[in-house]
Amino acid sequence: MLLSTILSLASAALVSAHTIITYPGWRGDNLVTNASFPYGMQWMYPCGGILPTQNRTFWPTTGGAVAFQPGWFQGHATAFVYINLGFGTDGPNGGPPNMSNPMVPPFQILGPSKNPYPGTVCLPQVPLPVNASVQAGDNATIQVVELAVHGAALYSCVDITFVEPNDPRLADVNESNCFNSNDIGYADVYTLTVRASGQGNTTSGAEHRFWYFRRHNKGSILAYLGWMPVVLGGLWVLL
Repeated sequence: MLLSTILSLASAALVSAHTIITYPGWRGDNLVTNASFPYGMQWMYPCGGILPTQNRTFWPTTGGAVAFQPGWFQGHATAFVYINLGFGTDGPNGGPPNMSNPMVPPFQILGPSKNPYPGTVCLPQVPLPVNASVQAGDNATIQVVELAVHGAALYSCVDITFVEPNDPRLADVNESNCFNSNDIGYADVYTLTVRASGQGNTTSGAEHRFWYFRRHNKGSILAYLGWMPVVLGGLWVLL
């Protein structure tokens, strides 16, 4: 049913569509732009404007696969991706209280262009959040967040019920529903410390290097050393 929905929407919604979770399922079709959602539903935290569903997908208590299509919207040549988990049904509208439990470190996708493009990203074994403990029968929600080039975030979710890894109700994971397209690249997300916390306005080493090459301090001996070739040349002429 999900595959037929995607195929039927592919031609009509290519310009207005966003992220689609292809495995283990999808909370619902939020590829909608109308008077109520003039900018589209997927910009809405936490799950793109779709309320929790009773049609839950089974997912292993030890973690499992997550696959999604990231390029259903113009401007996603690069994007950051976050995959989070919300526990239980005690939050708003019967969903989780929050979605602030990361399952994998954030990573960057590198699409083929800024135009809408096909392709799937597959993470074959997404673990549970650190120190998480679940049992078969517990409910949760997987959230996929795509942070676009212009800074806005797209939200999609799938509601799950945990089952044991050998449960026959688990959908098979294979190359038809979980694969990585050749035209989508990936990159790690990391930071370079420019100024450590607690240093106030103290100039950091990186800022000092920029100052040295671009903004010489007039009171520094380095500023005078820059004139040495001119001075020596003048002395050579006089002698």
